[in-house]
Amino acid sequence: MASSAVAPTSSFLVDKKILGFSASCAQPSSFPCSPQLSTKRASKKVVSVMTPQQSERKSSATGAVKTGMTMTEKILARASEKSQLVPGENAWVNVDILMTHDVCGPGSIGIFKKEFGQNAKVWDREKLVIIPDHYIFTTDERANRNVDILRDFCNEQNIKYFYDIKDLGNFKANPDYKGVCHVALAQEGHCRPGEVLLGTDSHTCTAGAFGQFATGIGNTDAGFVLGTGKLLLKVPPTLRFVMDGEMPDYLLAKDLILQIIGEISVAGATYKAMEFVGSTVESLTMEERMTLCNMVVEAGGKNGVVPADSTTYKYLEDKTSLPFEPVFSDGGARFLKEYRFDISKLEPLVAKPHSPDNRALARECKDVKIDRVYIGSCTGGKTEDFMAAAKVFLASGKKVKVPTFLVPATQKVWMDVYSLPVPGSGGKTCSQIFEEAGCDTPASPSCGACLGGPRDTYARMNEAQVCVSTTNRNFPGRMGHKEGQIYLASPYTAAASALTGFVTDPREFI
Repeated sequence: MASSAVAPTSSFLVDKKILGFSASCAQPSSFPCSPQLSTKRASKKVVSVMTPQQSERKSSATGAVKTGMTMTEKILARASEKSQLVPGENAWVNVDILMTHDVCGPGSIGIFKKEFGQNAKVWDREKLVIIPDHYIFTTDERANRNVDILRDFCNEQNIKYFYDIKDLGNFKANPDYKGVCHVALAQEGHCRPGEVLLGTDSHTCTAGAFGQFATGIGNTDAGFVLGTGKLLLKVPPTLRFVMDGEMPDYLLAKDLILQIIGEISVAGATYKAMEFVGSTVESLTMEERMTLCNMVVEAGGKNGVVPADSTTYKYLEDKTSLPFEPVFSDGGARFLKEYRFDISKLEPLVAKPHSPDNRALARECKDVKIDRVYIGSCTGGKTEDFMAAAKVFLASGKKVKVPTFLVPATQKVWMDVYSLPVPGSGGKTCSQIFEEAGCDTPASPSCGACLGGPRDTYARMNEAQVCVSTTNRNFPGRMGHKEGQIYLASPYTAAASALTGFVTDPREFI
């Protein structure tokens, strides 16, 4: 299915009350319109008086006029306390949330202490979220030491949101431990519309699903944010992706983002915002929107963003009590390019080795024999991802032909896998269906083998194998072995492939 790149339109409606803009005022509500002034000479003094009300003059006669902004531009303008920002402009941005984990946290802490002092305090102990998740269930001493460094720092700084783990033998004995940072951020209420969330992980862009600016940063930038709560950011131009049409029951958001990346390439959105709108996007659940935004970095994107709506607000009802203020793109906002997709015509997709943009139809790869299937990660390890896989296994009634590894993203997802009934199963849970299908027992929640990790990481590829995976990258060396071949796919396609031992279109079973 091809998309069409068209000139930007102004069809997207804006709630000006939410934005704080007046239709007759060129400035934000925090900068009231100044009265029109005239001068009148009397007794050699110049005085100012109000002129009579005049009809609104054309823009060319009123001086500087505020132009429409995209969601990303508005969020960054608010965070930098400016009324207007344009792509390419640099701005000092106030950060609402900074997240770091066990891989990048120690380095960020080291830079913070070097530059601000050994006894320096972080800018806000309640705006820093520290989540060990990458190299957790391993005997590797250096990996374990990373978590110790995080723990010592959080105790020293009295960090409010540190999701610690001490007992590696039984993750359930750690009530604070969560799992994959990007899923945990959402589940614990750290994602809010209109805010700025930065993290020392490229897939921090996942949080853009909540209508906020979220992007990954390096350790040096994180060290600076730890001390100041600010970061100098260049405003990205925005690409707009309009997806309409009813979503076929054999597709998931993973297919949508693979289509987009295949369309524009892994460099097609380099340092650009990717804004997702349209009836298809509006129909997606929050977890599916997270999948969509999760992989914008695989197209080089600075951030991905979905406008907040009733689905967003309902998800947040029991997650956060902090106030938030959503923003939306103006009708006259300037988009670098707009792409349109009719999702009703899309087929299940995979990304062949060794690039996320090496797109192909799943049915075109039916002769590719595989050695294993992996379902997990921030991209494909959420509750709905496992529900989708269980749906395929249930519909087939067959057993898997290759080892099938299951790694829930968080402790909550793990509990869902063991407790929530799968629709149409007669009350069976995902775990029961997985067991009947011959899958491996769901593992302890973490990033698992996605990045590779220490050699004893669960499901790591320690030899050259062909794997169908719900993860986000298939570069050489991902999941462990530099000669391994990874086919990126949705949980539907991954489950279908497990049942046949070949890359398989899920329509064979659903």
